[in-house]
Amino acid sequence: MSIHKSLAIRGKLARARNVYTRAERIEKLKAERRFEDGTSVFGLPKVAPVKAIKGGGKKKKKKEEEEAEET
Repeated sequence: MSIHKSLAIRGKLARARNVYTRAERIEKLKAERRFEDGTSVFGLPKVAPVKAIKGGGKKKKKKEEEEAEET
């Protein structure tokens, strides 16, 4: 028996999430140098989610390539 297509997982989650797990928040804070080892994991500051650019910014890349070709 096959699984219904609405229940199938395709590449985990396709859309951006607006809530991170504690481990993900710690990772992001470490990348921003706002969290040090040994600090309490309770009461962490908020971490803004990364906003996806709709369309991937292809138009801007094409314009830059055309300008580079012209010169």
